[in-house]
Amino acid sequence: MGVKADRQAEEFTAFVRSSGTQLHQAAMLLTGDHHLAEDLTQATYAKVFVHWRRVQTADSPLAYARTTLLNTFLSHRRLRRNSERPSDLTDADLSPPPGADPGTRVDLLAALAGLPPLDRAVVVLRYWEDRSVADTATHLRISESAVRTRARRALLRLRPLIDPVSERTHP
Repeated sequence: MGVKADRQAEEFTAFVRSSGTQLHQAAMLLTGDHHLAEDLTQATYAKVFVHWRRVQTADSPLAYARTTLLNTFLSHRRLRRNSERPSDLTDADLSPPPGADPGTRVDLLAALAGLPPLDRAVVVLRYWEDRSVADTATHLRISESAVRTRARRALLRLRPLIDPVSERTHP
């Protein structure tokens, strides 16, 4: 390898180290399965690496990687190559952040797994990554109205699954 290739490999490695946790968490929310999330993250980085020369000069390499992650997830779901569904999520698979209630995180992932892939993507982009309606619509190639509708319906389905007590007190 030449000096330039070595430098690019080092820059890509630094990018993976700085963005790995963030992309893996988004993949985990999208897939609901630790192993599928790892596969999705790895496939994303493979695609980013192929175009790294162009990606590293972009305004935001992380935004490029996030878009690639989302498109890879949606493509995989469309192909329906994998008919397996996650059934048992454990605390070890989820590795909650310090101070977070692991039970709530398990409930959230299980609830997200019950949503259709596009609804799950809307929820992850809008509320996990805190993207605007317009940005979410652009990334998913759907209308802003569809984003708002899907988000509202998904949240209505998620709320009773995550916190059934609040649903009884606040219908």
